[in-house]
Amino acid sequence: MSVCVVMVACSVGEQHFLKGGIAQELRTDGRKRLTYRHTYVKTGVIPQANGSARVRIGGTDVIASVKAEIGRPSSLQPDKGKVAVFIDCSPTAEPTFGGRGGEELSSDLALALQTCLLGGKSGAGAGINLSSLLIKEGRVCWDLYIDGLVISSDGNLLDALSAAIKAALTNTALPKVQVSAEVADDEQPEIDISDEEYQQFDTSSVPVVVTLTKVGEHYIVDATEEEESQMSSAVSISVNRTGHICGLTKRGGFGLDPSVILDMISVAKHVSESLMNKLDSKISAAEACEDDGKEHNKLHERIVISFGRRD
Repeated sequence: MSVCVVMVACSVGEQHFLKGGIAQELRTDGRKRLTYRHTYVKTGVIPQANGSARVRIGGTDVIASVKAEIGRPSSLQPDKGKVAVFIDCSPTAEPTFGGRGGEELSSDLALALQTCLLGGKSGAGAGINLSSLLIKEGRVCWDLYIDGLVISSDGNLLDALSAAIKAALTNTALPKVQVSAEVADDEQPEIDISDEEYQQFDTSSVPVVVTLTKVGEHYIVDATEEEESQMSSAVSISVNRTGHICGLTKRGGFGLDPSVILDMISVAKHVSESLMNKLDSKISAAEACEDDGKEHNKLHERIVISFGRRD
């Protein structure tokens, strides 16, 4: 599986400067090879969704939302719910996203993220436990629709989208559901969806994606578009909190020695630990800000109601 990237033109002098800086552990923006750009996280950005988040990593800005709908389990997996991932690369983010180029990139990103979240065909390495989405075996389940939107692009799209999806899932609450007593197999049971009781979605196994991009003789994390234009290859590795590898994708025409890939996996595990902690901290802070905002709105509504009363 491959993920397309947007290529920017660099002069010969710019190429030497960029590669030379990476070789000396000093990138054009001042970062070291394994350092991420500033990351911003905000949750609850789409009120109509069950969960949502906006993530900015440097100049890359993405939004993810989660919509939960009542569905019916497939006949092949009657004991599991369903998850689908859709990505839209906005032409306003990058001119090359218009037309077929954007469609191909959106499809590649969605497929890579679906694999990261759900594992292979056997379900091995899945970051989301589909069994947790089951309400009644063979009859009722949750269908999760995860949508990602690229607002602006300056490299490292896959990592940014995976971070936004993790934040949006953390922000997701599913209402409690009561299913009516037994009915005939050909009849859909009656369902009562609570307006008051919600259950927070479990994201303990949801991975983050760490992409290691090889430029010259070295590899870097969180590559900018300019750096991606000079890459020979890149490996994206999804790692969960326990260090388990949930998926791996490679792009670029140049091959990599197996020993190099093993080393990249080791580096990705190390980087993912600090990235996960940093992301969890920012998600928690964003969730706290959202809760404070809700309390403020409730207080404002109570004040308005109080002032509006007439004896």
